[in-house]
Amino acid sequence: MNNVFVYCEIEGVTVADVSLELLTKGRKLANQLGCQLEAVAVGTNLEGVEKQILPYGVDHLHIFDGPGLFPYTSLPHSSVLINLFKEEKPQICLMGATVIGRDLGPRVSSALTSGLTADCTALEIGEHEDKKEGKVYENLLYQIRPAFGGNIVATIINPDHRPQMATVREGVMKKEILDPLYPGEVTRHDVAKYIPTTDYVVKVIERHVEKAKHNLKGAPIVIAGGYGMGSRDGFDMLFELAKELHAEVGASRAAVDAGFCDHDRQIGQTGVTVRPKLYIACGISGQIQHIAGMQESGIIISINNDENAPINTIADYVINGTIEEVIPKMIKYYKQNSK
Repeated sequence: MNNVFVYCEIEGVTVADVSLELLTKGRKLANQLGCQLEAVAVGTNLEGVEKQILPYGVDHLHIFDGPGLFPYTSLPHSSVLINLFKEEKPQICLMGATVIGRDLGPRVSSALTSGLTADCTALEIGEHEDKKEGKVYENLLYQIRPAFGGNIVATIINPDHRPQMATVREGVMKKEILDPLYPGEVTRHDVAKYIPTTDYVVKVIERHVEKAKHNLKGAPIVIAGGYGMGSRDGFDMLFELAKELHAEVGASRAAVDAGFCDHDRQIGQTGVTVRPKLYIACGISGQIQHIAGMQESGIIISINNDENAPINTIADYVINGTIEEVIPKMIKYYKQNSK
């Protein structure tokens, strides 16, 4: 009762990385609150799924295994969480800000009248004083996310309704196994008690999943271009440099909106979140929306002709110069020294 819950998104029989990241964060939140971490896995043929989930410090895993639960459809998964939460009464529920999480989260929060904060970039535990009511709330979930187009960072709380629900994008939290042999409890539920037969009205006849064209999230080196690259031809230089460094190319929203780079390479609040060992920002001003997607990078190098660019304040190294003079020199150097 009143524990921290994480909904584990499952593709086939594999738990999504974003869910494992949330289990890591959920374990830390549960430790602060002095409660247990619980997880929910819903799918088909989930034999052995506990081996993927329990090592992240999960005290209790709820498994709902049955035909019709994979691929994901809205109604059965919603019924599982709504009915389970009515029984267990969690104080916090976390899920990924994926296509599935963005569909499932609002359905569950609406049914439980609990509220939901989407696309959080940080989660913390703290207190809140309501001076008007003369109340002090302790151990609230601070749901932190950029707001108003990224111009401010908002901290959102839910003092009176439970569960406190939040979705978080992949890559924002770190994924760390706590103990490969963590002794969590596993409960395999009778699916029929939680899901009415009418929920299976939608059946997936055919499903096509296309693999990503690049590995931007997992790349150890990312070279990102902004509006300052000037054109698609400018990005060709970045792809050439990336080839020499065995890196991936990303882009800011401004560059994508200008047509300089494809949308699937967009980094930031409305794109993907990356945390490479080395991040090279080329012609990027560094608005908060972009910084939200790369600030956890190991080393940040900024190449910019504006020495007052906001991104320079978080960069470890700043190269003050134009893209046209700096990038070709880097390409030439690495070509000569990579042989």
